[in-house]
Amino acid sequence: MTPMLDRRKLDTGLFDARLFDVRSRAPLRLGLAGGGTDLSPYCDQFGGAVLNATIDRFAFAHVTRNPEGRIAFRASDIGGEESYASFDEVGLEGGLILHKAVYRHVVETYLDGRAPPLIVSTTIDAPAGSGLGSSSALVVALIEAFRVALDLPLGPYEVARLAFDIERVKLGLAGGRQDQYAATFGGFNYIEFLPGERTLVNPLRAPRAHLNEFESSLVICFSGQSRRSDTIIQEQIDGLVAMNPETVENMHRLKEDAALMKDAILRGRTREVAEILLRSWAAKKRTAKGIATDTVDRLFELAMAHGAWGGKVSGAGGGGFLMFCTDPENRFRLIQTLNAAGGQASSVKLTFDGAEAWTVPR
Repeated sequence: MTPMLDRRKLDTGLFDARLFDVRSRAPLRLGLAGGGTDLSPYCDQFGGAVLNATIDRFAFAHVTRNPEGRIAFRASDIGGEESYASFDEVGLEGGLILHKAVYRHVVETYLDGRAPPLIVSTTIDAPAGSGLGSSSALVVALIEAFRVALDLPLGPYEVARLAFDIERVKLGLAGGRQDQYAATFGGFNYIEFLPGERTLVNPLRAPRAHLNEFESSLVICFSGQSRRSDTIIQEQIDGLVAMNPETVENMHRLKEDAALMKDAILRGRTREVAEILLRSWAAKKRTAKGIATDTVDRLFELAMAHGAWGGKVSGAGGGGFLMFCTDPENRFRLIQTLNAAGGQASSVKLTFDGAEAWTVPR
């Protein structure tokens, strides 16, 4: 049973504006290998494994008392704003559903139905449909803000699982499991999704020199296309439910590549990482239609013609961000080439901290 918040806290000014002013952030991630094997029913039957790394792009949240006495939700980066006079008006039919779903869960699960008048606001360092796990990172950031504001009894595995349940189960949004755990734990992780709903997050203990070399080889490039991943993911799920031999076989290959890439990173073999990226990209494109678009293919071919060793799309595909490995000496030139062709390319830094929240200093 989920514990309610101590009623004495409710009755002694917990919702005082001076106490309820918390910010949080959760990192976005690059999906390096194994993406798709964290989908049911594949991981339920065969076990899934992904390799991902968080980067210096974040989802931010701020939870503070609303002096107007209303419940308000804001997403400044997409121009969204909603305001309600009472909790009964806060539905999940549309709009800022991630904000509202987290708020409703906290009120119903921990606050015995008492709904404080708050402003819940967010921003994300990436466009919608980026393929960087931004929606899941947003849910994690929101949960983390409430966890600190209310001193909720949630560890990192529980935060990640709750984020998954809210996004995938309660709201029914298509997707896998890796994004919630990447955003919560942060860092370079090999994550296993085992039968029986078990998840193991294994941080890579690679020498810093190996991680620095890998980071120095990385180029990310936004294709300019924000994609809806639900159609692609649903086609993958349909193939898995039907046990389509091609879909299942390519998922097996993706899982194998996650383990091989983990070993390559640990040994500092960046060229080998790039080769696995290429192989995984080919396997991923065979799991569903629409993963590669004309724009993605054009940018990908351009990068390969200008010195990229290998690459793939981060996330489900259909647009979003591409990632490439190249000789660090060629990185600046590759970024220039992609930008001149209409991409939005840059270097990127790995990060090693997960979701965090703090009370705003006064």
